[in-house]
Amino acid sequence: MSFTFRRALTVLGSTALLSTGVAATSSGSAIAEPPNIPDPATAASMLSQLTVRPDGSQDGYDRDKFPHWSNQGNSCNTREVVLRRDGTNVQVGDDCYPISGSWYSPFDGATWTDPSDVDIDHMVPLAEAWRTGASHWTQAERKAFANDLNSPQLIAVTDDVNQSKGDKGPEDWKPPSQSYWCTYARMWIGVKYKYDLTTSSNEKAALNDMLDRC
Repeated sequence: MSFTFRRALTVLGSTALLSTGVAATSSGSAIAEPPNIPDPATAASMLSQLTVRPDGSQDGYDRDKFPHWSNQGNSCNTREVVLRRDGTNVQVGDDCYPISGSWYSPFDGATWTDPSDVDIDHMVPLAEAWRTGASHWTQAERKAFANDLNSPQLIAVTDDVNQSKGDKGPEDWKPPSQSYWCTYARMWIGVKYKYDLTTSSNEKAALNDMLDRC
């Protein structure tokens, strides 16, 4: 079974309002932001349209079924493209790997200057996607999901914070920085809506609570 994800982010007959790709820290400095984050009202409407269903089985899941960090051209893979997009004053070598720059992690408010301290988070984890619909996709479709640069699915964050998230949904894990909960929920919902993934009742309740902070 293959999916047909919702390419046009339109809800209730009106075009979804999306972020411009730039946010601000509490100090007012600009930081990069993943593309196409729905605004709070649009996210709430999207969430209401997701199919509510208990998560499926983890049986058969393997990260290798979601080939990621694929070649994006110019000697860059997906991880390197996101590092460059989400960082500040990033300079790269001939192999596209960053040689300088800094990365602000909105999950916890930390800033890093060594790219090895930064992970690229899959907003909706690969295993979560598997349990909520991706087990029926083709490998090519799962590769597209794991390398999607056109939705809020990929973001550079502190590595150990990303590892603490693992494959948990928002009912079991939220970013340490509560000020980011609204944006996190909007990103999560945008990805689930685009790929027509299901949501559990507990996940939906957690997302609604996070949207209430917007």
